[in-house]
Amino acid sequence: MSYQQTFIYPDEELTNPVSRVPEVTPGFWLIKLMAVTMGETAADFLAVNLGLGLTATTILMTAILALVIRWQFAQRRYVPAVYWSAVVLISIVGTLITDNMTDNLGIPLIDSTIGFTILLGATFAAWFASERTLSIHEVYTARREGFYWLAILFTFALGTAVGDLISEQFGIGYLATGILFGLIIASLTVGYVTFNLGGLWAFWLCYIFTRPLGASFGDLLSQPTDYGGLGFGTVPTSLGFLAVIAITVAAMTVKRRRI
Repeated sequence: MSYQQTFIYPDEELTNPVSRVPEVTPGFWLIKLMAVTMGETAADFLAVNLGLGLTATTILMTAILALVIRWQFAQRRYVPAVYWSAVVLISIVGTLITDNMTDNLGIPLIDSTIGFTILLGATFAAWFASERTLSIHEVYTARREGFYWLAILFTFALGTAVGDLISEQFGIGYLATGILFGLIIASLTVGYVTFNLGGLWAFWLCYIFTRPLGASFGDLLSQPTDYGGLGFGTVPTSLGFLAVIAITVAAMTVKRRRI
């Protein structure tokens, strides 16, 4: 056997690239929607129902997120349970960041929306300048994955700001806000399928807008009737969506093992 046949390359990312993030499938969007909905209700449960407060909840969840992100970066390929654990936690933290800016620092939601839009744009610019691509199908290296997760964090924070701005400050309400963003996502889908809207921008725009879509319906289910909700509470709502996430991730894991 020749030397070239037995040599093991030290950098698997270059010689045998394997994506560290999932393909975009209906299952992907189902879990994403469940995760953002749970992010809203879980953040409310920890900060309000358990009485931890925004500051303590943010510190606690950010610390847990840091551990899970480190776990995610230790993987050499996409592992459903690890990846989606990171998404759920980053959804919670993104929600808490915006809530802290609004409630503790008094920053207007319109300013948060503009600020996170600029930060997200800067992340994309730095990502492209460094990698010459923004493709979510080519997240092979730790650096690309770093840009990927930073962009996701800003999409959650931005989506929270936009959703709260529309539903609360503009007084439209949870149901109408959910319908509004559902129609926006539907129009983006039609644009991608029918009018050749670029897949990259269709993906990130839908990723942003699923946040206020899920959060609106999460609030609709969990908030008291006096506040325009259906009054199911944050615990049953969070557990219900967590169950859907767990079942879907388990199915994905079994499928990948069979493959």
